[in-house]
Amino acid sequence: MKTILFMISAAALVAAPALVAAADNVSVDGKWRVHDSIAGNESDSDCTFVQKVAELTGTCKTDQGSVTIAGKVDGKKVKWSYKSEFNGSPLTVVHEGTLSADNKITGTASVPEYSVDGDFTATQAK
Repeated sequence: MKTILFMISAAALVAAPALVAAADNVSVDGKWRVHDSIAGNESDSDCTFVQKVAELTGTCKTDQGSVTIAGKVDGKKVKWSYKSEFNGSPLTVVHEGTLSADNKITGTASVPEYSVDGDFTATQAK
């Protein structure tokens, strides 16, 4: 009996940090409207985020069509990216931001292939 209680206690101690880490992550699941301002270019996209613990997937409808996103959520920090094209050249758009109390994500947006960056604001659709 003591062995069983010890094993249950040990399992709970091992699982506790993972549960706390998962609880620290906020949920960004759902539909978002993203406004980018990168190197003087303004654009809007409609995104659907699917969050499973810290992993972020989904799609965004951009001026260039629909793209698949991949990213992470770490506490209130949110990061995602997608591959696209501009004038036939491949590019990657990377968003890194923080979720605020008023349910907005704000941060930086960059396109590494062109060495340009800017900022973005994402608001959750109602």
